[in-house]
Amino acid sequence: MTEHLTVDGGTLAYELTGASGPLVVLAHGMGDSREAYRAVVPALAAAGYRVAALDLRGCGESSTGWASYSRTDIAGDLVALVEHLGGPAVVVGHSISGGAATIAAAKAPDLVTALVELAPFTRQQRLALGDLRDTGFRRGMLALLGAGVLGSVRSWTRYLELAHPEPRPDGWDERLARIEAMLREPGRMKAFQRMGRSAPTDAGAQLAAVRCPVLVVEGDLDPDWVSPRAEGEAVVAALAPGLGRLEVVPGAGHYPHVDHPAQVAALVLSFLGSVRA
Repeated sequence: MTEHLTVDGGTLAYELTGASGPLVVLAHGMGDSREAYRAVVPALAAAGYRVAALDLRGCGESSTGWASYSRTDIAGDLVALVEHLGGPAVVVGHSISGGAATIAAAKAPDLVTALVELAPFTRQQRLALGDLRDTGFRRGMLALLGAGVLGSVRSWTRYLELAHPEPRPDGWDERLARIEAMLREPGRMKAFQRMGRSAPTDAGAQLAAVRCPVLVVEGDLDPDWVSPRAEGEAVVAALAPGLGRLEVVPGAGHYPHVDHPAQVAALVLSFLGSVRA
């Protein structure tokens, strides 16, 4: 059941599963909704966690028309939700929300006990000419440019097809149709474009200030990087020594929690068990 939280600038939609237990907040990536975690939530709830899956500002059932869509803004939304639900919480962020979760942990250390960053855009990206020789990376970047610059829903679905390697997850056609329908709603594509234009410099600047344990999960077939492992290693290296660890999921793209939800849930639960211990 959808619940709503009104904050400065708009209304956030979220869904809460589990009546008790430690709080876990799930935040999706741009051009998506909380539905991205539908195959992960049951495993977390069954393990005794209270799980809140959030629709980012401008996405899903959350309102549109926000003044800004940066990682810092999303971090503020995450902190507001944790406070509203009686945190502290573990925050799980995918892609742009990985960067937002980093900022939330650095700025509200009393409210964020641990981070899970799934294929995070947490650092400033630097494109080398040689990167464009990688076919998967080049195709992904072209599709992202078409979506971000032209506001093309078709370009975004083309990117999603590249970012979810075959065999595609169960219910793939239905998931794609729901994403397309959402982005055609008034204000949704504009929110997507503005998120895409926000640089991750604000998140990268906060990595060294994080003081809680961090799990970084990358898919080895993620088209967003020539070397997803190297990107994950760079995020871990930017954290204080001993705080971060990296897991790479074979056969997963930019959405490891959608492509391989059971494996990602197991990784998250193992990590949270070590944190609680």
